[in-house]
Amino acid sequence: MSEESNVRFTEREALFYHNTIRPGKIEIIASKPMATQRDLSLAYSPGVAVPVLAIAEDPGTAYDYTTKGNLVAVISNGTAILGLGNLGALASKPVMEGKAVLFKRFADVDSIDIEVDTEDADAFIQAVALLEPSFGGINLEDIKAPECFIIEQALRDRMKIPVMHDDQHGTAIISAAGLLNACYLTGRKLEDVKVVVNGAGAAAIACTALIKAMGVRHENVLMCDRSGVIFRGREVSMDQWKSAHAVDTEARSLEEALVGADIFLGLSAAGALKPDWVKTMAAQPIIFAMANPDPEITPPAAKAVRPDCIVATGRSDYPNQVNNVLGFPFIFRGALDVRATTINEEMKIAAAEAIAKLAREQVPEEVAAAYGKNHQFGLDYIIPAPFDPRLMEVVSSAVAKAAMDTGVAQKPIEDFDAYRTSLKARLNPTTSVLTNVYQQVKQDPKRVIFAEAENEVVLRAAIQFRDFGYGTPVLVGRTQPVLDKLAELGVGDPTSYEIHNSASSPLVGEMVDYLYNRLQRRGFLERDVKRMVNQDRNTFSSLLLALGHGDAMITGMTRTFAQSIKEVRRVLDPKPGHTPFGVHMMVAKNYTVFLADTTINERPSAEQLADIAVETAAVARRMGHEPRVAFLSFSTFGNPMGKWVEPIRGAVSILDAMNPGFEYEGEMAPDVALNPKIMANYPFSRLSGPANVLIMPGLQSANISAKLLRELAGNAVIGPMLLGMEKPVQIAPMTALAPDLLTLAVLAAAGVVG
Repeated sequence: MSEESNVRFTEREALFYHNTIRPGKIEIIASKPMATQRDLSLAYSPGVAVPVLAIAEDPGTAYDYTTKGNLVAVISNGTAILGLGNLGALASKPVMEGKAVLFKRFADVDSIDIEVDTEDADAFIQAVALLEPSFGGINLEDIKAPECFIIEQALRDRMKIPVMHDDQHGTAIISAAGLLNACYLTGRKLEDVKVVVNGAGAAAIACTALIKAMGVRHENVLMCDRSGVIFRGREVSMDQWKSAHAVDTEARSLEEALVGADIFLGLSAAGALKPDWVKTMAAQPIIFAMANPDPEITPPAAKAVRPDCIVATGRSDYPNQVNNVLGFPFIFRGALDVRATTINEEMKIAAAEAIAKLAREQVPEEVAAAYGKNHQFGLDYIIPAPFDPRLMEVVSSAVAKAAMDTGVAQKPIEDFDAYRTSLKARLNPTTSVLTNVYQQVKQDPKRVIFAEAENEVVLRAAIQFRDFGYGTPVLVGRTQPVLDKLAELGVGDPTSYEIHNSASSPLVGEMVDYLYNRLQRRGFLERDVKRMVNQDRNTFSSLLLALGHGDAMITGMTRTFAQSIKEVRRVLDPKPGHTPFGVHMMVAKNYTVFLADTTINERPSAEQLADIAVETAAVARRMGHEPRVAFLSFSTFGNPMGKWVEPIRGAVSILDAMNPGFEYEGEMAPDVALNPKIMANYPFSRLSGPANVLIMPGLQSANISAKLLRELAGNAVIGPMLLGMEKPVQIAPMTALAPDLLTLAVLAAAGVVG
């Protein structure tokens, strides 16, 4: 099911996303050093001959010396692309690249997309089977029925690595997990339920087969297609896969089949389930309306006629989303980790049961925050949230154990506690938290002021902010140029956007009075204030924020940070008792590091350093990290001693008196803070591991370090993020792209920074 099936965007925006920075969504990055001739000699000739000979002697060592054990091929022939139909192999490439990205994002599984240009099942099977030496697993995708059944079965028979057609089994596993919990809540047993399946395609047949394997009786399942109920003896529109689910029944239509049914599984078309038919179902009916993008019946429509029903859909804007991303990354993760030779029914059932069990557990704070409320197991929460960070650990472990129990694991896990720990360490929690923050803002949309709306990058970010449901962009600029630019960017109704133009705004008089009252004793005449309000967009935008016409503000694209913060500070004050400062966040594969202050305070005092440390540690916690704070210096615990060390030592003393609730240490050099081997030379250090919050001693070193990291690490650096102001204001770097601005806008709207 689609992760964000209700998101709206323009064609231009989608094409820009796929073309910006570099075409496509994936790239190959070397995992070993490639800097010297020796590196190259080891990577290729002559050094590569050694692992070649080792693998020739023992093929199993390919998992030790190559990427095979963590590499999945996402393969399609483009005959059933999403809901778009048969558009060919090449047209399926963006979808397959997207699936590869999801594998990496959710389970740290490397993935390559392969598009096979044939509709001949035998040719497809032959092509894929020959790829077995290259990959640890095969994910089949967007292949039409019935060929998908033939292809998957043949490849499973021929290949000794995991093969799964996710369109079939992904939906089956997640829906089965939801059904387990729906039956649990309504006091039903699988062996007793009466199920009606509407649809007889790949997903529907896989869903039916899996729930039967889990205990639902064959005779209690009625499957329907366009010709009605599939019954024994029917000759119209039948094949061997439909025939396997034919039963003796007098029912001939979906309406007749639903009378007294406990469960409706819909994998068909929008509107296929009529409200009047829902009325005839059993008490507390369970309705899984999984057609995308629009379900067979919406939850409000179903509950209007049967308030006692439980409803799940493929939509993220309704409760109980059936989302394949809950399953396939972690199923392959577990299968790869034990070098499974297949993905069998027991492994699928283990995944479904693990997902169902997870939904019944206490929901973590970060997941609750993402959805704006504390979800608890119940009628509207029978399936875990897609971004629950525990899925990696729980589902992968269950799949790996099932593979071991059924004898298909070639490398059994000896210590499951250690394995679960390693799974948690594979992913950076920041990535999950950032995703959760986006979800949180969708639950509680905000008004964000975009101060430079005539700039195309700013306007792109504003369009995405609205189209993705994060709130209302308040655009500041000259009205007609903004409208023209919106039209140029593909917006159908530019006048639907809220635009504030200082030349015609009815708020100018109130703004001038407000600002003149603030600045009249700072050397500003009233005419100076009028000119600033009328001509300076940062001043005008800050006044919109100060007067309550927005919840947060984004600027910085057309002026330097120093100039922008100066203009903002004329209107807005720091939070009482706090120091405004900037934080850069470096997000790597397995860790995140926060650097502060990187933008404002040239020589912070001990008190300012302590405040910066406390506030940055709070941001780190909101990003899912337990803070370990290092006060950086050229000096490590007095060696060598210098005149600028005293403020750092003073800050540490202040924290000693505060007992702030997080680890901190200083003064120390960066390598001591980050490198465990060097840190071991200082056994008295209070840090239990490498620091993840780095408090810089002064603006010169901080700003240089942050900008170097941004240029060298590129998209891995977020910021600067401005903290300590009375209202959420973010000042982006002038080189920022639309995704950077969008991230800052969402973080500000969510209250994570600001």
